[in-house]
Amino acid sequence: MVSAGDTGWILVSIALVMLMTPGVALFYGGMVRKKSVISTLMMNFSMLGVIGLLWVVYAYSLSFGPDMGGIIGNLKHVFLTGVEAEPSGVYATTVPHLAFMMFQGMFAIITVALITGAVVERIKFSALMVFAVAWLTLIYAPVAHWVWGDGGWLLKFGALDFAGGIVVHINAGLSALALVLVLGARRGFKHEPMEPSSIPLVMIGAALLWFGWFGFNAGSALGASGLASSALVATNSAGAAAATTWMLLAWNQRRPTLLGVATGAVAGLAAVTPGAGFIPPIYGAFIGIIAAIVCYYAMIAKMKLGIDDSLDVMAVHGIGGILGVLAVGLFASAAVNPAGTDGLLFGGGLSLLGKQLVGTVSVGAFAFGGTWIIAKVINATIGLRVKEMEEVVGLDLSQHGERAFGGIR
Repeated sequence: MVSAGDTGWILVSIALVMLMTPGVALFYGGMVRKKSVISTLMMNFSMLGVIGLLWVVYAYSLSFGPDMGGIIGNLKHVFLTGVEAEPSGVYATTVPHLAFMMFQGMFAIITVALITGAVVERIKFSALMVFAVAWLTLIYAPVAHWVWGDGGWLLKFGALDFAGGIVVHINAGLSALALVLVLGARRGFKHEPMEPSSIPLVMIGAALLWFGWFGFNAGSALGASGLASSALVATNSAGAAAATTWMLLAWNQRRPTLLGVATGAVAGLAAVTPGAGFIPPIYGAFIGIIAAIVCYYAMIAKMKLGIDDSLDVMAVHGIGGILGVLAVGLFASAAVNPAGTDGLLFGGGLSLLGKQLVGTVSVGAFAFGGTWIIAKVINATIGLRVKEMEEVVGLDLSQHGERAFGGIR
């Protein structure tokens, strides 16, 4: 039976999560050089169109259709066949099936958008579009089914992911790393200044992400409930703790920066995502502190290794997601969410932590390996990278014929 309250909350959450994609666009757009702002915004905003369309055509069915061997959904719901205003009977049984479908669609959109931050300023837009279609079909849909789909093997195994630590953050982070290694570094990386175009844009984007994350995590309770409230408090606590910790780390090293505080908040929010609805809310703050410290030094290590993950998708989302997924094995409490189980700190032993580790390793390996293959095929056919002169001019003009900051001067 449809609940008006639950339906109202899920519809609001859909809108909140949708707003996160332009939030990512602004967050990323402010961090790139002036000559590639439009390109970066386009990479993200276009996913609302491409992935949003493919989701209703076939990708929802592959992700959440009736199970095929624990690996993928079948094509029962192609073109939204059977997805109606009544609850599905399997997922979110108090809200319309259409609402659940669209909520999950927003997760698919932002996951693909997150990957783009690793490859800005040198990837061909046409190649990115081909990659997005292939990755949604071959990587995202299977992983979403494994973790969240009825009959998915990781769901049956007992791995827990409340709102996307595995499906979104580990998946995007490891895929971004693979794509970077195939594509290569930007021209002049580590030798030329690559100053952000607009730190205020970064802050606005981070604020929109934080705002939208309440729908992302609390919306994953799939109802207007005490669990949604618990997830919301854990989410905000993690973002606040991580932002503060990152500020202190930067202050100790040099001076506190707005870019650092914004990045820290996103790292904390990413890390709490898998456990937001399984942990006591105060543990969100602990997760945020740990995530800020680890992700901060992961960014430093990335630079020393010479990996040009331009906007730190792996360091923030991949590492943050891994930390968060493993933290569920420590901090989960069945008293918070009876659909979960007790982690190590609440008497559950090492069982859940082991399952979380299996989920992390299996999805990480699949995402990295699968993305590597997709990237290699695209590179061997249409090519991944723009020509050298196009990169020098900037992708705004060479790929889109537009400037972010107009005028003749």
